[in-house]
Amino acid sequence: MPAAYDNYDYPAYWIGRDYEHESEVLAIRAFLRKIPKIKTVLEVGSGFGRLVPSYAFRAKKIILTEPSGKLLKISRLSYPEKNISFVQTTAKNLSKKIRRKSIDVAICVRVIHHVEETDELIENVCHVLKDKGYFILEFANKKHLKATFLEFLKGNFTFPIDIFPSDKRSAKSIKAATLPFLNYHPDEITRKLIDCDFKVIETRSVSNIRSPFLKKLLSTESLVSLEKALQVPLSYLNFGPSIFVLAQKRPH
Repeated sequence: MPAAYDNYDYPAYWIGRDYEHESEVLAIRAFLRKIPKIKTVLEVGSGFGRLVPSYAFRAKKIILTEPSGKLLKISRLSYPEKNISFVQTTAKNLSKKIRRKSIDVAICVRVIHHVEETDELIENVCHVLKDKGYFILEFANKKHLKATFLEFLKGNFTFPIDIFPSDKRSAKSIKAATLPFLNYHPDEITRKLIDCDFKVIETRSVSNIRSPFLKKLLSTESLVSLEKALQVPLSYLNFGPSIFVLAQKRPH
């Protein structure tokens, strides 16, 4: 069955988005430094393998899962190393494809905004993680600064405490039944992780200075340097459009 991203040029989407990419790499590598020992890394929804270099140096074995056969084929060509394996599957079927308690670190970036059943995804990751294994999860932040400001202008002063996800698709896209594009409330994601026996170790606010104007004004290197200094302090404000969470599975 064709996946949604089979008909979309996802690698082309990242052209001109070096700042966003490097911001995500910063967060992942900062989290990895907090993990003492890693054998097997699983990336859920790995796309065309964009993030593999950000964690490959820490892993003895890597498993890339992706529903799109097209994107998985690009990954296979890009990473012929024997320690990298490829599994075509959705996050929903993850626990059926990956052995229980076999993973040290699971990484899931730019995936959950397409998932309505977030509890199921988190539970599936928990199923395949070893006890005390780590989960690096990214989600689109519903209450980032710009969104909150715009809602306040509309008179919606309860927006910061509205925990329900917001679908950012147009009415036309919703009618056409395209993939959902959901922004989630940070408190709700934290609650779901805790309910699934995860302990949140650290959060980071990511892509904090994403702006066409600033991209023209400053070099990517300058933007990334600023980003590095801002990710931790701005996480306390849920400032950025993207939130990264490092969580650890509690032993059973």
